[in-house]
Amino acid sequence: MKIEAATGDLSKQAVDAAVVNIFSGAKRPGGATGAVDRAIGGVITDLIGRGEVRGEKGEITVVHTVGKAYQGFEPARVIVAGLGKQSEFDLDAVRSVSANVARLLRTIGARTAATVVHGAGVGGIEPETAAEALAEGALLGHYLFDKYKSKKDRDDRGLETLRIVELDRSKSSAFQRGIERAETLSSAASLARDLVNEPANVMTPTKLAEAAQTAARGIAGLTCEILDRGYAEKQGMRAYLGVAQGSVEPPRIIVMRYRGDARRPKNNIWIVGKGITFDSGGLSLKPSDGMTQMKGDMAGGAAVISAITAIATLKPKMNVTALVLATENMPSGSAQRVGDVVRAMSGKYIEIANTDAEGRLTLADALTYAKQEGAQRIVDVATLTGAAVVALGHGNTAAFSNNDELVERVIAAGKQRGEPIWRLPLDSIAKKQNESKIADIKNTGGRAAGSITGAHFIGEFAGDTPWVHLDIAGTFLADSTTGWTPEGATGVMVRTLTQLALDLGARR
Repeated sequence: MKIEAATGDLSKQAVDAAVVNIFSGAKRPGGATGAVDRAIGGVITDLIGRGEVRGEKGEITVVHTVGKAYQGFEPARVIVAGLGKQSEFDLDAVRSVSANVARLLRTIGARTAATVVHGAGVGGIEPETAAEALAEGALLGHYLFDKYKSKKDRDDRGLETLRIVELDRSKSSAFQRGIERAETLSSAASLARDLVNEPANVMTPTKLAEAAQTAARGIAGLTCEILDRGYAEKQGMRAYLGVAQGSVEPPRIIVMRYRGDARRPKNNIWIVGKGITFDSGGLSLKPSDGMTQMKGDMAGGAAVISAITAIATLKPKMNVTALVLATENMPSGSAQRVGDVVRAMSGKYIEIANTDAEGRLTLADALTYAKQEGAQRIVDVATLTGAAVVALGHGNTAAFSNNDELVERVIAAGKQRGEPIWRLPLDSIAKKQNESKIADIKNTGGRAAGSITGAHFIGEFAGDTPWVHLDIAGTFLADSTTGWTPEGATGVMVRTLTQLALDLGARR
């Protein structure tokens, strides 16, 4: 979809649909909606009076304006989008409204549309920010993964052009900046969705590495290095290789680097993603129903790969490295056993109490590698525990940290991008559950406080380095479409990580 800013009158746009809006409780439309209403003879006012248009959140009304009754009015339809209560209106509401409208436009076969900027008038949102949220919502909401459908659905007819129209020419440059930023963020989030939605027989560790190389190609200042099993062996990454040893698919280490402040190498952050491209549970085999979503166990890796492409495009003044230790976790004659002891890259000995607690093993070596390479801050993203879903459901990503300032910045970045994050504690009582009788630490502390003990395990390898762990087990996948989040992979944390980098380093 192409999104463009234009100056002019919405009623003079020769498009398949013109999109306007109204808050709940409004008796008469104002602003651009009022102007369109007058151009079509007060139809919107009449529908408000009849109770058909109420302005409620998620409500969409289609008014057909073809024919002689609307002489001089160019759009073939008017879409009236409900914004809900003005007191509750925010950027995420803009994204959701825009996404809902984009999907409707696809359904009715509209190829071109023109829209007002939701929230830039009485909504009280700055024009650039409102235009960005609108474009972001449209692009994210219009997303569709149908690569493996040989027979395409009727809804596959996509919107080709969305024009953001404003009478005030002085706002055009602000709109354009917002659109460009939205395109970068949405493209990155869609990349992550694509990677997670691919089946595991396609998205192997090797293919994930190749996808990272392809994504980095052509982005100035972004490099991608792929390392193999031999490199991991030389580094002593026995925790990671213990997980990999059960699969015939070779492991791959993905290192992507953006140097936005090369003169100050310590001005850096490492974003580390769990990259298990399929998780069977290993010899601690999952039940079959539990494996249905496990092609997405690399959603954390997909998030950091995708986020750094957006970061390198938007160019904050700081250094960012994305790291993914990719592998499968499979049962076989060579697979890691329950009761095995492995020596991690850090030198710590780990007792394997459960082979299905594998992601934290790969992250243990990943964090050690990041620290060895000079990481000053680390944020890891992982589909780590079902316990996070039990605790928080599907509305919030769980966060754990050893540093209040860094985790508050992460939470703030998530809030700005509509990706809620809720901090959970790292308490001393839960930490004891990871104690081993024969090694330095066990890789699981049992069922109680499972997301906390998982975070404690990773925290052992973060040490004193400022670190945040984001458990996206409940948010990486959606069962149904809601707002700008489609059914399937959500691409969660891509935009949060990008916003974090922008906040930590001022854009050039």
